[in-house]
Amino acid sequence: MIKASWRTGAPATVTPNTGAGTPASLNEGDYLMKSGLTQRARAWGAAVALSLTLLGTSAAPAREAPPGDKAIQQAVDQAYAKFKGVMEGENASYIPYLAKADPKLFGIAVVTVDGRVFKAGDAGQEFPVESIAKVFTLARVLKDQGPDAVMAKIGVNATGQPFNSVLAIELNNDKLTGSPPAGNPLVNAGAIAAASLVPGADLNARWKTVLDTASAFAGRTLALNQDVYQSEMAGNQHNQAIALLLQSYDHLYADPAMTVDLYTRECSYNVSAVDLATMGATLANGGTNPVSHKAVVDPATSARVLAVMATAGLYNTSGEWLFKVGLPGKSGVGGGILAVAPGKLAIGIYSSRLDAAGNSVRGQLAAQSIAEALGLNLFASGK
Repeated sequence: MIKASWRTGAPATVTPNTGAGTPASLNEGDYLMKSGLTQRARAWGAAVALSLTLLGTSAAPAREAPPGDKAIQQAVDQAYAKFKGVMEGENASYIPYLAKADPKLFGIAVVTVDGRVFKAGDAGQEFPVESIAKVFTLARVLKDQGPDAVMAKIGVNATGQPFNSVLAIELNNDKLTGSPPAGNPLVNAGAIAAASLVPGADLNARWKTVLDTASAFAGRTLALNQDVYQSEMAGNQHNQAIALLLQSYDHLYADPAMTVDLYTRECSYNVSAVDLATMGATLANGGTNPVSHKAVVDPATSARVLAVMATAGLYNTSGEWLFKVGLPGKSGVGGGILAVAPGKLAIGIYSSRLDAAGNSVRGQLAAQSIAEALGLNLFASGK
């Protein structure tokens, strides 16, 4: 068995042959202390310029082409071979369906913004999307409500707490964090608040909106996993309590019972690693699906979704993820990992064994490996 740890400082990835040495990472302390355009400051400038590109401003440079076919497939194959034997972590035990998932399954997919698809292993294996669904419901709510409403009604700051934290709601409501009670749309409280903002006359209409949006991102019709939905509905008392607490603080915008039902369905549709990569590539492509060529959201919405993914996508280890991978990401307790390189591509990975924070162990290792091999870190200096 290969032994590898996401939480160690040692690299566990393929070293890219860039011909220019190891890229320097952005260091906040250096940035704040130095006023000149140092190498790290230029890296930050490049990241800001990339965001401006997604927002469509004239100050941004032209989009850099995605890596070539050979480089991408090699990076995918190397990550799959290197981490296939890693069996650290545990399946999510509090959802019976997830507890029974085959831990040997491991799939990786990459989809580029020009529609090329690369795969290794069990990339077509379907699994419950779980919290990764929050990304695409957020995109719909941002599209419908606008960024100001999302910031005021939900918030966008990382909580620093576990994904299902009630303490974070209380701290936010007590004005100790600068955020509304829900925190941000990628933790349970914020995702439940976001679900309450989905348009529709009743539960079924709102569910159709959620599923149609996700399907548009995936470029195919997705379907509810009834077994997961029923399993989670039978044990979602904690989320019901979160909804009632948000309602008591005037930060839930629909009936609590209906909202929790909708949120539970949202987390229970099936996807594959290829689906995740396609959905992420739609965000990387400014909101237009690169496979179906259909516009799902606008570039400004995509950029704002990616910003929240960067700061809060991997729960209370989001900073660690960004430090190592340097890309907006999102995980789910179903074993999925999504990483997005804006303007280039997205990586979708499935492996069911999770770390203590609820993130796929192999998924994180493989994503870091591919990002390094292809030079995707947003905070790295130019080659």
